[in-house]
Amino acid sequence: MTQVLLGAVSLGLLWAIMTIGVYITYRVLDIADLSVEGTLPLGAAVACMLITKDTNPYLASLIAMLCGCAAGMVTGLLHTKLKIPALLSGILTMTALYSINMRIMGNSPSVYILRKPTVFKPLQNLGLDANLSMIIVGFVCAMLIISILYWFFGTELGSAIRATGNNQRMVRAQGINTDTMKILGLMISNGLVALSGAFIAQNQSFADVQMGTGSIVIGLASLIIGEVLFNSRGFYGRLFALILGALVYRLIIAMVLKFGMNPNDLKLFTAITVAIALWLPQGKEILRTFTKSLKKEAA
Repeated sequence: MTQVLLGAVSLGLLWAIMTIGVYITYRVLDIADLSVEGTLPLGAAVACMLITKDTNPYLASLIAMLCGCAAGMVTGLLHTKLKIPALLSGILTMTALYSINMRIMGNSPSVYILRKPTVFKPLQNLGLDANLSMIIVGFVCAMLIISILYWFFGTELGSAIRATGNNQRMVRAQGINTDTMKILGLMISNGLVALSGAFIAQNQSFADVQMGTGSIVIGLASLIIGEVLFNSRGFYGRLFALILGALVYRLIIAMVLKFGMNPNDLKLFTAITVAIALWLPQGKEILRTFTKSLKKEAA
């Protein structure tokens, strides 16, 4: 049971990086970006192919992140320059990335990196087990990312990106190019998603062209759970809540599988979880209104 929990925590920290990326588009930019379902396997494919060529795994992960940024830029250009709706822009990028990912992996649906060095290997060489190595690397990277993002979104450029998601007309009135802000936000988001994909692939020792399927739902589930259970007013607190949300989501999945859920039902369970989590704020408001009405009647 302990190993199951440790495995869930370690995997949750790697997926937390992806959740942070989803948060930037979904909450900060107010854009539903489906290109992440292609960006996640893109990062995995690039990292694994470079590692098979004996590239340093840290450098391979960085290059994978930059490739994710490039994919995000494509989505941004489709949306801002060609005036294609954001949802369709993401779908177009996701569809194109399927073929690109296949090309990267040598027209094979998967590529393996068994017995190759990974970002977790140095800690494992020190005597730590696989789960503990993943937890340390995942936690350090996640905390470093949210700290950098907290600083960045406090700068003039970062504030302009946040303002673009809140009120585009007001931002344009201030002379800020909202198209550039959207493109930059999508680049940061997809770069983080690709980095998450690179880490996940190194953990499971392979990349698969289908590994991004349903990743947007997983990211949204972790995001909503984090916001509902660990609501925080500060921006840093909201970013940290995303990590906790990803951990809770993975722990829930590990528990339901441990107690006998059919793995084929996992996506259905995830969809229901997201639906309930999205409804919870409204449900709380309904309950609050109902409670007030009962108090008035009692008075």
